[in-house]
Amino acid sequence: MEKPLVFEFLGLKFDLVGIIGSTLMALAVLFICIWLSRKVELRPNKKQNVIEYLLNFTNGIVKDNVSDPDAQKHLSLYAFVLFLFIWFMNQLGMFLEVKVGDWMVIKSPTADPVATMSFAMMTLLLSFTFGVQKFGVGGYLRNYTAPVGFLLPINLIEEFTNFLTLSLRLYGNIYAGEVLLTLLGDRLAMSGGIPTIILAAPLAMIWQGFSVFIGSIQAYVFVTLSMVYIGKKVAKE
Repeated sequence: MEKPLVFEFLGLKFDLVGIIGSTLMALAVLFICIWLSRKVELRPNKKQNVIEYLLNFTNGIVKDNVSDPDAQKHLSLYAFVLFLFIWFMNQLGMFLEVKVGDWMVIKSPTADPVATMSFAMMTLLLSFTFGVQKFGVGGYLRNYTAPVGFLLPINLIEEFTNFLTLSLRLYGNIYAGEVLLTLLGDRLAMSGGIPTIILAAPLAMIWQGFSVFIGSIQAYVFVTLSMVYIGKKVAKE
């Protein structure tokens, strides 16, 4: 069983696996965005078409779910970066897992609930921020009692459940995919020599392709639900 790779700083414990994976994927997103956007022309080239398609795709998610024009302007870049970052992190463990002895060094950061909860918390804080900017502190708090006051406890519980479902849905899908790949590779393939290796290889390839699809869908779902939650905060009940 793999051991957690953590270090302590100022009394706090940090997961080195998540830091390494997220840093690598942040650099990958930065490099690809710079590469695709170099030499922007009036007549778009193939690279420019790719990044413009991605921008239009994420902008469409924002416009479909956020009605406030001011919030849309601020959220366009957030949705674009969030989608790319989560997509790359979802795929990392499908193609690259590095273990040193019993220590896992590199895997998908989104296979850790702490990472997905961090993304969910970012969305939650942004929804609070845009809601307060739109209605003011008093108006925002009054929305929790709309349309009737006794719904206040339910509306407060909904904030917590939104946070949990947003984060754990992403974590569960990516973690399950990596566990099954590990079982196919380490357990099934090595259980009976060459025959089981031959059996496990196509199964692992099929599941890996399916996991890429699932990782893409989960990135889309996470960004879409994030925009839905923020959109609700800038709309009058």
